Amino acid sequence: MGKIRDAVDARALRFAVGFPLMLAAGFVVCAFLVRSDLPEPLAVRWTEAGAADFAPFPTVVAVGAAMIVLAGWAVLLQAVPLSRPAVMRRIMMGAGLSLSLFVTTVLAAVLVGQLGLQDARNSRVDVSVLALGSGAALSLGVVMGLVFKADERWSIDDDMAMRETLERERDPELAKDSVSLWVHARSSVFVMLGVATLLPAALLTIAVPWLAALLVAAALLAAAFLFARIRVDRSGLRVFAAGFVRVMDVPAAAINAATPKEVKAADYGGWGYRSHGSTTALLVSSGPAVVVDRTDGRRLAVSGGSAATADNVAHVLSRVAARARRNGEGTGV
Repeated sequence: MGKIRDAVDARALRFAVGFPLMLAAGFVVCAFLVRSDLPEPLAVRWTEAGAADFAPFPTVVAVGAAMIVLAGWAVLLQAVPLSRPAVMRRIMMGAGLSLSLFVTTVLAAVLVGQLGLQDARNSRVDVSVLALGSGAALSLGVVMGLVFKADERWSIDDDMAMRETLERERDPELAKDSVSLWVHARSSVFVMLGVATLLPAALLTIAVPWLAALLVAAALLAAAFLFARIRVDRSGLRVFAAGFVRVMDVPAAAINAATPKEVKAADYGGWGYRSHGSTTALLVSSGPAVVVDRTDGRRLAVSGGSAATADNVAHVLSRVAARARRNGEGTGV
């Protein structure tokens, strides 16, 4: 039971269950108040020629009340789970209120259109009631969506945010020990890649479509791997080829030295990800890079973007590595 209470908004649940029931009860009471002025049976469907289908008063009232309750529950209950985003819960709460009121409006228009008639075949749905009620239902739903305050609970994300805040308070230098950047090849490289693959693919489209598609896919894959995302923090260095494929993960304590250098991609096997012997590199171009010497004798090289960013990455890596060694952290794998 405790888990259920922690997973749902109790106030929203009470409203979601109770409002459609109270609305349906109000409809039933009002229907019985005007029953003496209604024909028997009641019209429930109309065509261009007039009323086409009929039903007894108790059936119309019972089915109408059930429709109000079921329609309201179907939407309003979507705003109850705390796991859903607050914006979605607001929308569902407003939409559920509007839908419940709209169904009630339609039923009221059906009854009002038959008041004072002896024969339901001469009846019509009251357009004034339908229009006024629909407008009120829409406006009240918008108001409900705006004023409904999603019940916020403390979550794991809040714990993490609190932990990070406390760490920053205890150690103001923490913010300086985090670097995240993207590096990519020069624009001329992408132009050359496009000329070498996309133009031949365009020529091959008519004759060999599958080969053209293969060339385009190869060009996109090659272009993607000329991008890299570099992340440095107190845990160490992580490098992601194409932005999401992790190719390097070096714990801070496993770093012996980090040095900014001007490198040639050819010295490390070319552009992209390369691994040969004790050297691993991800270079998107020749130029500024960061060369990392590991405590196990291996060496890594990664493009640093500009000379300034490469120097900053190397400086942060040296600082976090020295702190990890002072704290006695394991070197990892």
